[in-house]
Amino acid sequence: MAPPNSGVHHISNPCIYGDFVSSYAERKSRFMKWLGKLFKSGSNRGGARGGVGGRAHPQLLGEENVVWSAPARSVDDRSRTGKERGDAIALTMAEDWKQPSGCSRGTNDQDLARSLQDTLNSSSFPSYGTTQYRPSNLRLCSGCQRDIGYGNYLGCMGKYFHPECFCCRSCGYQITETEFSLSGMDPYHKSCFKELTHPKCEVCHQFIPTNAAGLIEYRCHPFWSQKYCPSHEHDNTARCCSCERLESRDARYYSLEDGRSLCLECMESAVMDTGDCQPLYHAIRDYYEGLHMKLDQQIPMLLVQRQALNEAIFGEKNGYHHMPETRGLCLSEEQTVASIQKRPRIGGHRLVGMRTEPRKLTRKCEVTAILVLYGLPRLLTGAILAHELMHGWLRLKGYRNLNPEVEEGICQALSYMWLESELPGSKSMPSTSTSTSAASSSCSSSSSKKGGRSQVEKKLGDFFMHQIAHDATPAYGEGFRSANAAVIKYGLRPTLNHIRLTGNFPL
Repeated sequence: MAPPNSGVHHISNPCIYGDFVSSYAERKSRFMKWLGKLFKSGSNRGGARGGVGGRAHPQLLGEENVVWSAPARSVDDRSRTGKERGDAIALTMAEDWKQPSGCSRGTNDQDLARSLQDTLNSSSFPSYGTTQYRPSNLRLCSGCQRDIGYGNYLGCMGKYFHPECFCCRSCGYQITETEFSLSGMDPYHKSCFKELTHPKCEVCHQFIPTNAAGLIEYRCHPFWSQKYCPSHEHDNTARCCSCERLESRDARYYSLEDGRSLCLECMESAVMDTGDCQPLYHAIRDYYEGLHMKLDQQIPMLLVQRQALNEAIFGEKNGYHHMPETRGLCLSEEQTVASIQKRPRIGGHRLVGMRTEPRKLTRKCEVTAILVLYGLPRLLTGAILAHELMHGWLRLKGYRNLNPEVEEGICQALSYMWLESELPGSKSMPSTSTSTSAASSSCSSSSSKKGGRSQVEKKLGDFFMHQIAHDATPAYGEGFRSANAAVIKYGLRPTLNHIRLTGNFPL
């Protein structure tokens, strides 16, 4: 190929007058020899004319060193520029090379020689040099930033790579498959990309399968963000009765004797029998006293199993119960209840050896007893006690015939306030602490006196507050949000006084 900026354009066609040329050098050599023969014959016909003082000017063309006499030129020939002469040569050569293999030319050889002699008499005609041709748009490998040269390369995303430099962004190994994945401008093996982006079930630790429409469908807990396959909601996978998280395949839950399951984190602070719960119960009564809501009667408190609580609910004539499962109850009727007297022991991943005894509850006032499910974490047990104690306080103070949204709503508000006092700085909704600062300062739990709570217990407390704040039921959810808004705006005591007079929350 001619050097850049040359006026001569060499047409790269392997057919010249029907002869197959195997290489560029051989083609050029044969062509120059043919030109030499023509020029020699023209020189013999033209004699010494055109030279200065009868001497011919030698012309060098490439590597063949062909010498001929420069022909005389007409005025028109002398007025031609170098570019026009080069174009004439290129046109003549191109017309020759466009002929199909084996075809003959119609132009006389002598006419061709005469035309070439008229156009080649120029001292500026370029000779073939040895300068190596380099393209102006070199391809650089986006992997190693080196010149790709003339070897194999890959083109992707408008970039070029050596094959060995086209590597997975995740594992770093070369991508040799015909299919791969892209994330932005980064290539990945399809398997590596799936590991990075396809969600895994946090229960079975497998990739979450696609549904019938080819989409990834999974369930996610709104607080814990636990992602899991939809099938685990129906395949008897254990769920913690306290925090609601599903049991993972690599973390066994504890099974309680009444059929419930308890995760390891909730098990750390679980309250197992009535005796263990008494200090917490008295601390919550002190909290009420700090709010100027002292309970004059001693209301019995019992920890019970699920079956005993359900039987007590069935025997209770009045009251509104939280579904799907009630975890606490303020009794107004006389009943006999099986109370847990001895905490169970751990046997493998089961709690066994529980001892209960029947307890006959007689009615001495408007409230017979407070019942709470056993085996729940301390903060959840305390929140249930705070809720049920508010039911007792309302009945003892003469709050009659309240609709469920008002009564359950204000009881949930007291439960939330107690959790807030136990977990300062943890807010799932606007704080009510401005109206309960005296109670918070006067009532400290035993665990707080020991130097604070663990991060696990704080996270559980945040979840229990989140449950109250985002309950979707009309009585416990909407009722709490109305009660909480009234307490924040007017304070607890004015809200209670308004409920006594009107049976509703102040607007």
